[in-house]
This record gives sequence, C-alpha cells and structure tokens, in this order.
Amino acid sequence: MPQKLSVVIACGGTGGHLFPGIAVAEELKRRGHRPLLLISRKRVDADASAKYGTLDFRTVEAIAKPPTLSPKMLPFLWRLWRTIRQSKGLLREQRVEVVLGMGGFTSLPPVYAGKKMGLVTALHDSNALPGKSNRMGARWCSKILVGLEAARAYFPEGEVEVTGTPVRREFENLPSRAEAREGLGLSVDRPVVFAFGGSQGARGLNTLVAEAAEILGDGVQWLQVAGRDDEQRVKELVAGRSGHVVRGFCDDMPAAYAASDLVVSRAGGASLTELAYLGRPSILVPYPHAADDHQTCNARCFEQAGAALLAPECELEGAKLAQLIGGLLKSPENLGAMELAARELSVDDAAGRICDILLPG
Repeated sequence: MPQKLSVVIACGGTGGHLFPGIAVAEELKRRGHRPLLLISRKRVDADASAKYGTLDFRTVEAIAKPPTLSPKMLPFLWRLWRTIRQSKGLLREQRVEVVLGMGGFTSLPPVYAGKKMGLVTALHDSNALPGKSNRMGARWCSKILVGLEAARAYFPEGEVEVTGTPVRREFENLPSRAEAREGLGLSVDRPVVFAFGGSQGARGLNTLVAEAAEILGDGVQWLQVAGRDDEQRVKELVAGRSGHVVRGFCDDMPAAYAASDLVVSRAGGASLTELAYLGRPSILVPYPHAADDHQTCNARCFEQAGAALLAPECELEGAKLAQLIGGLLKSPENLGAMELAARELSVDDAAGRICDILLPG
C-alpha cells in the first residue's frame, strides 16, 4: 500500500454513527492520509458535519432495510443494488484502499462494494449489542472493531478487536465550567443539568425533563437539547422559567458538557463514550424503541460499573426523575464516585487504535 492512503468512512444517518467517524477521519488526516466521509442526506448529518470544514464529506442515499416479508423489499433491493454500483464508482474515482463502516445501513453498500473490489474493509460498532446492519455486514469485512467487550460475542466467526469508540478531538480541551456557563447564558453559582436525547432529539425524554425541572425549581439550572422537531414545544413547556436554556441542536458539545454537573440522556454508544471520556455522571433513559433494545444493554454496562443510573422510561414520571436528579446533586461524594467510574470505562486512544489496525506500519 502507498504511504498516504485514501480511506472511505461510511458513517451517516445518526450522530451515533457520524461523530465516531469524524473522530477517525481527524486522526487519519493528522497522520497524512486522505479520509472521505460518506453521510446521508438527513438534516441531522448536515447540521452535525457543518463545523468540520477541513474534512471532506459526500452525501449518499441512506437505505434502511424493511422487514423481509414487506412489499417494500423489492424497491429496497433495487435501491441497494443501485447504491452498491454507485459506491464502486466512487471507490474507483477516489482510488480508495480502505473502507470503514461505522454502522447503520448507509455503511453497508460501500463496505460490500469494497469487499467485491478486494479492498481492506472493516466495520465499527459502538454498542454492547451490535446493530443488525453490522451483524449482517461482518461477513464482508477484513476486520470487526467494537467499542465494548460485550459486543465481541455477536461476531463469533469474525476477527474482532476491542478498540473503544473514538471521540472527536474537540473534547481534548474543554472550556472552564465558569466560561462554559457564561457562554450558554447560565449562572456560574448554581448546578446545571445537561439533558439531551441524541442527535435526533427525544420527545418523551424532553417532557420528563421539563416536568422534573418544574418540580426542582430555580435551585437547578438546565441546558436541554430538544432536537429540531421538538424545540418549539419544549420552549413553550418551560416558558418563563429562569435558568432553563432550550436548544434544538447543539454544535458546541464540549461547552455543554463542561457546564454540567450531571447529564440526563439516552444511551447511544457514541454518547456514552463521550460521558466516559469526560468523566461525567449520568442518568440514562434508554430509547425504548431502539432496535433490539440495544440502548438498555449499553446503559446496563455503565450502571454495573457505577458510572450511571439506569432509569427505564416506562418506569419514569417527572417526579421520579426529579427525585433521582435532586438526590445526586445533593450528594457530591456519589457524583465524584460516578465520575471516576465513568473515566475507568474510557478508551482514550480509540481513534489511534482503529487507525493502527486498519493501516499497519
């Protein structure tokens, strides 16, 4: 292989796929290689990638597999074939040597195309219970990379490496807590809970957070990232409350984490990786409709390690969430223990490990 390689990273569809892909691309570029990131045409991908102007992105059609017996299966197969053909053309055009898929069905056509062309192919999965697309696509891969040891068992026939999940370089240097809070319009001297539902938001979690905020009163401040589609509704729910900032999308996650004493979030693999890397205590409310309930598997790993509290949405009301949040904020020793436990779960050099495996020598 030439010293400077052309690498395609297929990572669109959600922030959980995109952000780790960006982290790998940053490391590849630092080493002098040429990464190209394939993302979907979804608005979430456009929002999330906009600030990374030094990286090269290309949009492709996102293809989600319908149920096998669905009448949508024939159109899906046609689109899949067409996207595989387009992927082969792109790989030839860019003279690609390595294809890395970060999960989701957007990553399958480029990985399959790369395998058929004899390229180095790999998949990365950040979840304790890997996604269906990765379990399907593993047969076409030279390497299977996972963020958590618990995922290894789902790839019994593959060559699996536990690399951790990469974190973007912007998290290496956080602003001070005071600077972050002032920049977000929050008071420096009151605790802050950072609540978010992932890159696409979460209506049920948003409502629970708004109810908990009303119960806890002005003694607690909130930074709530509600998602574009739910932003206006949540702003109406919390209208008139001081110290409750609502945003549809957050393009400065380092400041958001730096400002917070406690995080309330879903339990996607990439989000948990950030919590571990930064040592942030959390209450995890897994998305109840996630495929195979994989977010509960992720959250359970963190709860068992003492890094988080697992709070299933079906068991929560606003009052219960307020009780959990209030109890932790009143217990600095418990927050401190959760911070240390979270840090123990972090693999700080995950992007470097992935690059070492894909690009030996």
